[in-house]
Amino acid sequence: MRTSPPVRRKLISAAAVSAALFTAATATVAVAQDSTAPTDAPAARTEAAPGAPAERLIVGYKSGAAEAKSNKAADADAAAKGKEAGESLDFQRRLGTGAALVDLGEDLTKADVADVVAEYQADPQVAYVVPDRLNKPLATPNDTEYSKQWDLFETTAGMNVPGAWDVATGTGVTVAVIDTGYVAHSDLAANIVGGYDFISDATVGNDGNGRDSNPADPGDWTAANECASGDPAYGSSWHGTHVAGTIAAVTNNSKGVAGIAYGAKVSPLRVLGKCGGYDSDIIDAITWASGGTVSGVPANANVAKVINMSLGGGGTCSTATQNAINGAVNRGTTVVVAAGNSNANAANYSPASCNNVISVAAADRQGNRASYSNYGTVVDIAAPGGETATTANGILSTLNAGEQGPGAESYEYYQGTSMAAPHIAGLAALMKSANSALTPAQIESAIKTNSRALAGTCSGGCGAGLADATKTVQAVSGSGGSTGGTTFTSTSAVSIPDAGSAVESPITVSGVSGNAPSTLQVGVDITHTWRGDLVIDLVAPDGSTYRLKSASSSDSADNVITTYTVNASSEVANGTWKLRVQDTAAQDTGRINSWKLTF
Repeated sequence: MRTSPPVRRKLISAAAVSAALFTAATATVAVAQDSTAPTDAPAARTEAAPGAPAERLIVGYKSGAAEAKSNKAADADAAAKGKEAGESLDFQRRLGTGAALVDLGEDLTKADVADVVAEYQADPQVAYVVPDRLNKPLATPNDTEYSKQWDLFETTAGMNVPGAWDVATGTGVTVAVIDTGYVAHSDLAANIVGGYDFISDATVGNDGNGRDSNPADPGDWTAANECASGDPAYGSSWHGTHVAGTIAAVTNNSKGVAGIAYGAKVSPLRVLGKCGGYDSDIIDAITWASGGTVSGVPANANVAKVINMSLGGGGTCSTATQNAINGAVNRGTTVVVAAGNSNANAANYSPASCNNVISVAAADRQGNRASYSNYGTVVDIAAPGGETATTANGILSTLNAGEQGPGAESYEYYQGTSMAAPHIAGLAALMKSANSALTPAQIESAIKTNSRALAGTCSGGCGAGLADATKTVQAVSGSGGSTGGTTFTSTSAVSIPDAGSAVESPITVSGVSGNAPSTLQVGVDITHTWRGDLVIDLVAPDGSTYRLKSASSSDSADNVITTYTVNASSEVANGTWKLRVQDTAAQDTGRINSWKLTF
């Protein structure tokens, strides 16, 4: 036995796991791997993180093997397997579970490691072999209100943000918040950079003048009937400050809330005032934020790579607004917009219906589409938006207590797609910080590809699902996940009859050239009270079937919420694909909640 040298190669990260970089490739077949495969199947016995080869292995022997009890036998076995693989292996010690820790030596490539693993896997006395992974502490911010930010960390409907902070915090990225401006707040001030007041109408601006370089929010309060007959009086919303806090509130400062991209900067651009804001001002703000030129406005010293617009109105996207968005995207800026709060089809609202944007629906704390959220095929993704019928189920962020003009700084729970959109803008900032080369299209694709199914229901369509920050940031940084391709989703619920005929849920794929990939991702969200009863198939446009899951009398767990990988490279991508599900036994029921295909 030898001790480890004082200087070692970079240890593998525990942030993500990829069997493909550790195990020998398995034969390609037209049947997807079932997530419920037995744990002693060869493809399920090994794991590794991408990016670096393992340095040590944990080897579990079957109980009857001499190596399971004898250190001498385990040491001899390591030496023998090393000799077969052409490497020098050392038995290090016995773990408390009885497994053997084996050192692989210096300078092994991934191929070298795979050879060693293959030797162990070929031994019938070996129960499993896995890398000795390096784990990291998971950062929990010390912000005093962080425990109330369910939207960042809760398993059911949170956006899984903390794990993303191990990779990126938004450093180097500016997010333009096109909104009501910014009211001073000590939990946000350090991350505010220069913006602009684009409101050209002094009455709307409520600050005594038109456009200027001061984006301070004087309040957007209105008297009764001031905006339209029958309208009640409203206090100031401080809306832009709430949105900005979700994106980039100062974090680990022992006060208040944590921002999603707390290393990023926010440039507040004021376009909304009394009674709202005009398209013309919003269009100029989009152009200027992304580095374009606006007559009469100085050049932007804080060009944004992400724009958040938690605003909107009725009517489809106008050509004028679309042109401004296209210009921003062509300059490399990702544009995130709220889907709207009318419980209606977002296709009838702007900018939610514009092209080249990430349109965001709102989810509640239980993972359902929020009751107010717009929906439909133009929606790209869902994010936490909250429901304040129960106050703590809203989204907590920075605010101000002033009813009209600014008062004391505060924190308040809000709800809305206005709250959901900055979650995605913050995620886009994390992604851009992790990989500065990402284009807006790649950012949108990765967010969709790495989303997960909503825990609840979404009638009408919530895009690809609920955004997952950790998986997405890992994907674009090369430490896990998938940068993916185009995702097609069905959110139409289909009941599965008990011990009945198979049911099908269709997805029509268009705009994808050539054949489907050899790693077609099939994400399914099925509720069922005894999933072992279920047989699940993917049906290609030509009628070919790919078995995703077989029935199993011993699998009594609830639900099938997983992603299968199918080699569909022989199939033309475009056409109608179907998820076929049959309940083969009596007494248990379920439904297909949603499913998606990622090409």
